[in-house]
Amino acid sequence: MKLMSASAVAAAAGTGFFAGIAHAEGKRIAMVVKNLGNSYFDACAKGATEAATEVGGFEIIYTAPTKATAEEQIAVIDALIAQKVDGIIVSSNDADALIPVGKKAMDRGIKVISFDSAIGDGGRIMHLDASSTPLIGAKQVQMIAKTLGGKGEVAILSAASTMTNQNSWIEAMKEEWKKPEYSEMPLVATVYGDDQDDKSYREMEGLVKAYPNLRGVISPTTIGIRAGAKAIIDGGLIGKVYITGLGLPSEMKDAVLKGACDSFAIWNPVDYGYASTQIMINILNGAEAGPGSTVKMGRMGETTVGENGHAAMGEPFTFDKTNVEEFAKIF
Repeated sequence: MKLMSASAVAAAAGTGFFAGIAHAEGKRIAMVVKNLGNSYFDACAKGATEAATEVGGFEIIYTAPTKATAEEQIAVIDALIAQKVDGIIVSSNDADALIPVGKKAMDRGIKVISFDSAIGDGGRIMHLDASSTPLIGAKQVQMIAKTLGGKGEVAILSAASTMTNQNSWIEAMKEEWKKPEYSEMPLVATVYGDDQDDKSYREMEGLVKAYPNLRGVISPTTIGIRAGAKAIIDGGLIGKVYITGLGLPSEMKDAVLKGACDSFAIWNPVDYGYASTQIMINILNGAEAGPGSTVKMGRMGETTVGENGHAAMGEPFTFDKTNVEEFAKIF
């Protein structure tokens, strides 16, 4: 696997560097994620490498912009198109903004799929969801309700307002919230930390100040939940405010053990990167991946692509004091 920054990708486009890093007989698959320095995506890249190594004859180029913006991500993909990589797997920063560059890649014979956060229709062959949107949304509401006994004000700390997966999960949360058992647990605010630690931390502090009766926060992003948990711990709010959402065991262990977080959920990002890459490898080897197709994911089994071009890898898994230390050693 080659780890390349956005600037390195751009430089490679002008120097022909990519041509020198691929095995002569192999094919190159680029995994383009939202931003570098994100341990969730680093784990996805580990899974991608596992898939490529297992099959043989494929090389993984792992890259991302330094900032989680559509503009910088488009520049990275344009550079990869110029170098004629064989396949691109993308976690998009903006579903609609990336459609033209995804279409451009496919028009030039490059296979494009998305995972984690979808590119809109027309910009990719298919999208692999980690789980189903309704299950992910409902799970997060259920976790905070269990922690709070179904009573108390709750807010959402999201990533960027343009991110497809975040918005879809929030809509699914709101659907779950309509159930009568949550009538004493109102949603009071939704704020955006833009998948930046410092901004997410400040947004969490702002929520606590703006809503003195706040009891819980849901953060459907690994950066948001860890930053929010840190703000709870630093602010002496343990036992007063709880956070849940989607997090990594290695990053949330301390928060769980200290009591800032009762439980959280996630899928295994190593498996996610592995499954996405297995799908891409199969597509490059001639497999169909359009609506109605069944696609293979190696050791993760197989999944069926829906009419909307989406397929699901599996169900989210809950972590709490009983298992977080065990899994923190893995990812």
